[in-house]
Amino acid sequence: MTGKSIGILGGMGPLATADLFRKIVTMTKAGCDNEHIRIYIDDNASIPDRTAAILSGGPDPVPAMADSLRKLEACGADCIIMPCNTAHYFLPQLQAMTRVPFLNMLEAAAEACARRFGGKTAAILATRGTLATGLYQQALAARNVPCLVPDDGEQGALTRVIYEGVKADAAPETYRADLEGVLAGLTARGADYFVLGCTEIPLAVQLLGLRQPMVDATTELARAAIRFCGYQIKEPALPQ
Repeated sequence: MTGKSIGILGGMGPLATADLFRKIVTMTKAGCDNEHIRIYIDDNASIPDRTAAILSGGPDPVPAMADSLRKLEACGADCIIMPCNTAHYFLPQLQAMTRVPFLNMLEAAAEACARRFGGKTAAILATRGTLATGLYQQALAARNVPCLVPDDGEQGALTRVIYEGVKADAAPETYRADLEGVLAGLTARGADYFVLGCTEIPLAVQLLGLRQPMVDATTELARAAIRFCGYQIKEPALPQ
């Protein structure tokens, strides 16, 4: 064991933060408590909404994110991970503030797409803010992975799933039709599989018991963090 530790810059949202922590613990090959990775979590739910900041001039989330970063640095974290895809738009600003490396969720997901599905077509399920940045599209294009994005109606349905569904702790059946409709529409347009590019989407998929081919960005970030710390990944991983 290398003794490296993980800092989770969380709260975006709290359930997504808990999901990432659970996946790291569940996927780490360990025979007892003492063989697990040390993890520091700052679950700062007061960080302003990232999509609002990107699209409509909402409050800048970077100061609150930087406050969390400083706390994780003080704990001694050897790497920083953020369970929020949209927040990665601000990652270059945060990385410039510290020598502690950030692990990039979008890059990890894109690498998994290329490795698992080759040249098949991915559909990106993400917030309006994430898609507006083009970061997923660029990461996939760099690996020659073709992709589709939701149309306006599908994006509206996804927004309801994320904000009115998972973040609001609504009953899963209240957003089943929205999410299944998005998957069906993108499949009809040529999607072979789906990139779960918002950290609330894997939670919705799990609660609804959906089984389409998918790449879960949260799972791929967990894998990247486990490897960074020098630990082995326990396979099979959580269902995706």
